[in-house]
Amino acid sequence: MEVEKLLEEALRQKEVTRRSFLKMMAGLGLVGLAGSVGGCLRQEHVAAGGDGWLPYQYNIAGNWPSHVRGRVPIDPTNPSIVRDDRKCVLCGQCLEVCHRVQSVLGYYQLPIHDDIVCINCGQCTLACPTGAIQERDDIGKVVEALNDPDKFVVVQTAPSIRIALGEEFGMPPGTWVTGKMVAALRRLKFNAVLDTNFAADLTIMEEATELIKRIKGELPGKPLPQFTSCSPGWIKFCEYFYPDLIPHISSCKSPQQMFGATVKTYYAEQRGIDPRKIVSVSIMPCTAKKFEAQRPEMVSAREYWEKKKGSAFAKDVTRDVDVVLTTRELAKLIASRGIDFPHLPDEDFDPLMGKCTGGAIIFGASGGVMEAAIRTAYFFITGKEPPPQLLDLKPIRGLASVKEAAVDIPGAGTVRVAVCQGMAAGRQVLDIVRAGKAPWHFVEFMACPGGCESGGGQPRSSVPQANEVRAKRTATLYAADARWVWRESHENPDILKVYKDFYGHPMSELAEELLHTHYHSRAEKLTAIKPSEQKEPWQQYYPNYEARITPEI
Repeated sequence: MEVEKLLEEALRQKEVTRRSFLKMMAGLGLVGLAGSVGGCLRQEHVAAGGDGWLPYQYNIAGNWPSHVRGRVPIDPTNPSIVRDDRKCVLCGQCLEVCHRVQSVLGYYQLPIHDDIVCINCGQCTLACPTGAIQERDDIGKVVEALNDPDKFVVVQTAPSIRIALGEEFGMPPGTWVTGKMVAALRRLKFNAVLDTNFAADLTIMEEATELIKRIKGELPGKPLPQFTSCSPGWIKFCEYFYPDLIPHISSCKSPQQMFGATVKTYYAEQRGIDPRKIVSVSIMPCTAKKFEAQRPEMVSAREYWEKKKGSAFAKDVTRDVDVVLTTRELAKLIASRGIDFPHLPDEDFDPLMGKCTGGAIIFGASGGVMEAAIRTAYFFITGKEPPPQLLDLKPIRGLASVKEAAVDIPGAGTVRVAVCQGMAAGRQVLDIVRAGKAPWHFVEFMACPGGCESGGGQPRSSVPQANEVRAKRTATLYAADARWVWRESHENPDILKVYKDFYGHPMSELAEELLHTHYHSRAEKLTAIKPSEQKEPWQQYYPNYEARITPEI
């Protein structure tokens, strides 16, 4: 409770400066942390999906017999993806990615129970060679809001948008287009153009604090290792297949949802805007974000205003995030307005929730969330700035499907971490945790290979030769981090302001209400197959068909 006491004293003096705030956070320091187990994973530095030519880059041919190839089942009410049956050629590529990269299709018994199993990741939209599978188009909702003079439409943009949007306008993969993106959004008449990266820094403040509290044993029922919670596809995967491990998931909302809750409370109060008039729009690389925004838990702003002004007022405060567009949808909207994107001038984000650090920028790459968290956790534990090697943590960078690192912290010991991309790879780590043999304190999971920069809503130039494009996008994110003024989330002046003026300190009562959430089991929707009983998915549908052996390519 020493942090809360320091804060109360600072507030009594009505002075929370950058120095006093950071001194307060350094009070989280812990001692006696030590990692004693290692070498759990066999390190095979193979990129999730391989290096071949087919969509999603397989090195071997698909195992679906040619005359029984099919397609993934998609619920007509799926909030993330839809299929145009007129374009589907039953090539089976969506089956391959869902089974081999995401380990969803074929990992549950038939029949299913009151649910068409889907983690909403949208990787099938990238694998589909005809464009039959697309994100659900929500452009009309945004246009309607922009045309309503009574609405104040706020837009946030994820870190991965700025290194992929240019591809939709003929620019090379990985081109940094932040300034042009902001200029385009202003020409689309958004009332405020803000940055999800601000909320990424906010996430790190909360997540690093939670990690330290878990290590110190201050959060009963929340065991180690702590799992990241930024990827909604990963969260739903865990709810389906590993519900017993849900207590390991950080209670922190994703940056998208932290932003949505903050913009309809803190931002509304700071700007003097009626929260009932705010329409919160996010631009994401991820189709699963459409699903996440509709989760019943994501109405924290409404609950805040209900406590403050009553239910009659709060009933007109809509969801924390109202509409989610993918990178591809934003490109369509820009093109539909005749905006010459490549020749736009560079413009800056609006103030208050528009500043970020390099740690926030690298959220778009696999391993970026972990690296950013380690930087700030190091400061919280030691009260000192992290050494240069923690600003370039190479063991958890790159396209390897599973990565590990051990970080020595003076006076504390060794913090062991793991990073997974693609849920088939994630199963390796989850099975170790389930068996009680995990050596790690913190694990990052990203549903999509490469992380958010290769999300299901990104430009389809990601295939073929996906890894080459992923590498270029990732390199741009890390280059931006290296040149940024602030590298660590606790340095962001907008973050200091939001804690001073609104949240108080990480994991305060108000922060818990607006920035944290909970998840629930979906195991009753399916019967998961044990690894020892695993078969190819076509064998479930055609159990009497004897497969021919397919040669390696």
